[in-house]
Amino acid sequence: MVTLRKRTLKVLTFLVLFIFLTSFFLNYSHTMVATTWFPKQMVLELSENLKRLIKHRPCTCTHCIGQRKLSAWFDERFNQTVQPLLTAQNALLEDDTYRWWLRLQREKKPNNLNDTIKELFRVVPGNVDPMLEKRSVGCRRCAVVGNSGNLRESSYGPEIDSHDFVLRMNKAPTAGFEADVGTKTTHHLVYPESFRELGDNVSMILVPFKTIDLEWVVSAITTGTISHGTLSPHPILIYHPAFIKYVFDNWLQGHGRYPSTGILSVIFSMHVCDEVDLYGFGADSKGNWHHYWENNPSAGAFRKTGVHDADFESNVTATLASINKIRIFKGR
Repeated sequence: MVTLRKRTLKVLTFLVLFIFLTSFFLNYSHTMVATTWFPKQMVLELSENLKRLIKHRPCTCTHCIGQRKLSAWFDERFNQTVQPLLTAQNALLEDDTYRWWLRLQREKKPNNLNDTIKELFRVVPGNVDPMLEKRSVGCRRCAVVGNSGNLRESSYGPEIDSHDFVLRMNKAPTAGFEADVGTKTTHHLVYPESFRELGDNVSMILVPFKTIDLEWVVSAITTGTISHGTLSPHPILIYHPAFIKYVFDNWLQGHGRYPSTGILSVIFSMHVCDEVDLYGFGADSKGNWHHYWENNPSAGAFRKTGVHDADFESNVTATLASINKIRIFKGR
């Protein structure tokens, strides 16, 4: 008991000393020229890291995705240090990442990325937590809702809505399909060509495959000169281009030209959630690949774009399920 009190006293003393030093250097930097050995930005980052450390809570779920040493296959691929969301603090891309990203859709003569990002963070918040405050939650349960026809007549709606986060993607509707797909959406992943109007309080996560996708956000909020619709005031988050490359390199092992929105949603959720359940992925019970809102069950042309390797992506999610990292619900 005495030892515990001494340890607690040491921690409190350290915190008080750190806060004092932080205040001192911040005030000093306001009145004097910033020094190279202890710039204001370093102090701010240290302060933010301390806040996160204080708020950190270990995972309390039955199965925690981030738990290591259960599968060598998983440990080789999962890198918890890679941040899923683009912020003003982590926006600098390494040269090889930038060159790879530019090749995704063979954009010709793109505008300067740094200038585009500066303009972007003038209209959307640049200080979001790239992990969506995951460390402050003991057990965050997330549902990733795909667009497969296997959702039809599944009655998964209430089960999906019971999750803390519900992620959807592209043009997926809920109206008219509530019993099967639910009504709740917390985050919706889109790129400009797949954009649809979102409900109130839904965070849009833009998946940028080219520079003009970032410019579209600025345009959609301000002038509207770039097509694909306008954005109403609701939270806007940006999927990090480096995270797209991480998914491609680590999880897809270079299969396909670049990852689909589906697998990007799954790996994203594994980094911001503690438990992940997948609904609406894969073919229906008859082997057909189609969207749940389509009347033609054989309309599976979207699976044969030549851009994504759907079979390899399906194998990745199946392997994750087999080692109890995620659960997949394939319809009833």
